[in-house]
Amino acid sequence: MNREAVASVRSFNRAVTQRVGALNDRFLATDRPLAEARLLWEIGREGAEVRALRARLDLDSGHASRLLRALERDGLVRVVASDADGRVRTAELTAAGVAERELLDRRSDELAASFLEPLEPAKRDELVAAMRQVERLLTTALVEVRQVDPAHPDARACLRRYFAELDRRSESGFDPAGSIPVEPDEVRPPAGLVLIAYLREEPVGCGAVKHHDGAPSEIKRMWVAETARGLGVGRRLLGELESAAASSGAPAARLETNRVLTEAIGLYRSAGYVEVAPFNDEPFGDHWFQKPLRAATRA
Repeated sequence: MNREAVASVRSFNRAVTQRVGALNDRFLATDRPLAEARLLWEIGREGAEVRALRARLDLDSGHASRLLRALERDGLVRVVASDADGRVRTAELTAAGVAERELLDRRSDELAASFLEPLEPAKRDELVAAMRQVERLLTTALVEVRQVDPAHPDARACLRRYFAELDRRSESGFDPAGSIPVEPDEVRPPAGLVLIAYLREEPVGCGAVKHHDGAPSEIKRMWVAETARGLGVGRRLLGELESAAASSGAPAARLETNRVLTEAIGLYRSAGYVEVAPFNDEPFGDHWFQKPLRAATRA
């Protein structure tokens, strides 16, 4: 890693932590540090499952429990067990917690405005644009891609969301029963594999590859959640699926897609796929694509 780049990141971190008040015991002039204030904010008016809060804020269970106990002692939060599953705990704001969250909201707006007020309009726009870019890139760096079994609950959940989006966007709707099936054993090693993209432990994308001896591998079930689009998740999944196809000895990767999935079509074309004649009878397919895989990569 470039030492100058690392030094720049560390300098940026020091500037931000000081400017936002992360070093103070009383964040935004409240009676609690930043960690407690942030947890209070994340719980929100609707409440949140404790395990979701831990994943969202990247907290270990011990630290999260200590923060929640501190908020409970101050009468701002209550933690209750789910009626459906006693193992699932949910954090909820009390009336006092809602009032303090509203105070944090107002003071956070004031702090953000203080970043911008000293700057002339052009510099304000420059700072806001840079902040958006930094946030996007930092979020991109949090994405993890993992291989899972096709029967894994996260794989099934992604498929349900994928099919629901196809049904919503297609003029004629989408019925998975009418599409060429992808059986679990067809995408379970060594026949293939399934990848899931996670952002803060939430599955936000999926893809699978199905190998054929001596023939192109098929890339199937490519999907990215709308909340994660623009982070390069689709391109990353596609690249890893291509690598898996190349490692299996496939001379090419191929896939089909529907005309309504314009984002996917743009991704495939920009990644080097070219349109070819239909290679299957997928009823929902409008475009068939193929991309040669480098012999050196396959070796």
